Amino acid sequence: MKQTVKKAIIPAAGLGTRFLPATKALAKEMLPIVDTPTIQYI
Repeated sequence: MKQTVKKAIIPAAGLGTRFLPATKALAKEMLPIVDTPTIQYI
């Protein structure tokens, strides 16, 4: 049986220290997934 993703969590609050050094240049919401900023998937 194939399972599909129904919900996802996009971290958009806080300082983003776990995403360093990427978050030094961009906000977490703007980090790209493939070629699209994460926030556009909402």
